Amino acid sequence: MPGVLKSFNLPFEQYADDVQSIIAPCIERNGEMEWRLVVLTNEIHGHLGIYSTLGAKMGLRAREWFEAQGLKGHISVLSFAGSAPPVSCLNDGLQVSTGASLGHGLIALSDAPSKRPESIFTCGEHSIRLALKSEYSEQIRTAIADLKAEFGDTAPYWQKVRELALVYWMDWHRHDIFDIWMN
Repeated sequence: MPGVLKSFNLPFEQYADDVQSIIAPCIERNGEMEWRLVVLTNEIHGHLGIYSTLGAKMGLRAREWFEAQGLKGHISVLSFAGSAPPVSCLNDGLQVSTGASLGHGLIALSDAPSKRPESIFTCGEHSIRLALKSEYSEQIRTAIADLKAEFGDTAPYWQKVRELALVYWMDWHRHDIFDIWMN
């Protein structure tokens, strides 16, 4: 049985002004499903964030992989993002995009000491590992460090994070930004 919504066609005016400017190009580049998942993720996340957006992209990429393999059923996730922001924000996107929620008991956090945008997805007897490619991880790490140094934890910092999240959402295609290994 489906969720609650029959469709996800919100009026243009319902989106924040900065989001309105990317609706058409983002849907054209990344598809309607990704659009919907990233919107829902960031609504539950409480702000438009970089890692939450990447989590939605990562989870959708994993779903596409398993559908291509003809597998059906629930996807479980082992996240290496930890429980401390900002990297842990990936987990919100993973839950929304895969349905592997805490409530379903299908997502777990690795106890590995290194926190990173990487997850293992399992569907049936098959598992894959997805990790944000190092050049993208480094770009985010550098940008966040520079913003923290310049603004601290202030409203201008969060505005700049939002601006970066919008750019990454639109410009970083999920088929290009992740390394995938069979596990």
